[in-house]
Amino acid sequence: MRKRHIAVLTCALILFGAGQAVGSEDSDSPTVIPSATPAEIKLTSDSKLVLVKTITGEITPKSVRSSKFGIVSAHNMMYRHSITIYNSKTFALIKTIPDKVQLSSFGLKGYSGTYQGAPVEGAFSPDEKYLYVTNYAMYGKGFNREGHDTCSPASNFDKSYLYRINLDKYVIDAVYQVGVVPKVVEVTPDNKYVLVTNWCSYDLKVISVATQKVVKTIKIGAYPRGITVSSDAKTAYVAQMGGSSIHRINLTNLSTSTIYIGSNPRALVLSPDNKTLYATLNRSGKVVAFDLVRGRQVASVTTGKAARSLAISTDGSAIFVVNFVSGTVSKVATAGLKVMQTVWACNHPIGVTFDESTNRTWVACYHGQIKVFDNK
Repeated sequence: MRKRHIAVLTCALILFGAGQAVGSEDSDSPTVIPSATPAEIKLTSDSKLVLVKTITGEITPKSVRSSKFGIVSAHNMMYRHSITIYNSKTFALIKTIPDKVQLSSFGLKGYSGTYQGAPVEGAFSPDEKYLYVTNYAMYGKGFNREGHDTCSPASNFDKSYLYRINLDKYVIDAVYQVGVVPKVVEVTPDNKYVLVTNWCSYDLKVISVATQKVVKTIKIGAYPRGITVSSDAKTAYVAQMGGSSIHRINLTNLSTSTIYIGSNPRALVLSPDNKTLYATLNRSGKVVAFDLVRGRQVASVTTGKAARSLAISTDGSAIFVVNFVSGTVSKVATAGLKVMQTVWACNHPIGVTFDESTNRTWVACYHGQIKVFDNK
């Protein structure tokens, strides 16, 4: 399985260029693209991010997510087939949740035996009851066409599943068929919808929490990825990484419109007042700020090579960006969009989250670590 993913990535790098490929941005092999060394890192200001913990173990985290109520999850792809849950204050491992399920036990016909997923990203429900986790692909009887990073709806790869994890018992208690190679998941703040972008299906699935069913499939275009939702739950924004647009979803009637943002938008966050949208542009290594009131881009800054995930502080004063090829994490002031600090994180930092209960920044390192930084 691992050899297949490395072969797929190698092909994508040939097609698009190392470190530049749209279709290889989420490669499941963390060993192909060379990274910078710590000696190459130059701080742009006095240090404010301070490393306080390196978490290791049986992990290969693609992403990390703070719950805002005391726990952080890591999603470990097909290399570990697990989700790991940590105490955000003590860093202690609370639970390792295998991604094994019996699909038939959830009333799904045509499946027999045990299946495995490949956890990519997660999102916590606002009522603190659940963690939703996307699976890059499913493995088991009947799944024969595993998706990969360079694809389209015509590739005819297998659809995958979203898991729901009960946070009282730390068990998978529901599954939902979504699209091909699902990536980002978000739960709307009113707990009405679960939104999932599907990399190879080129669409967004809208799942009703009330009915537990997909109620809408919205076409996005090539390689949809990042999602962010306004705090009033009225609007969702979806990044189309295979283009230059952000798709704005009206959550009242599920109608759509588009915003031009710049080439290869990957990750998105909103300011606390919902007036400014921040996006990473993967190919150029930039972060851009888009004023939603004035309807135009107002600032941009280069943070490093292959800017990937980003997170925002609770007060909205800073955003944190991981730069995959540079091996760094940048702290950027939202006022003027200025880089305050860039520090070495690890080889291939891929995910980041801000934990408001501790004022710490957690960084997922694809090779098998989580780095935790204090903000001082």
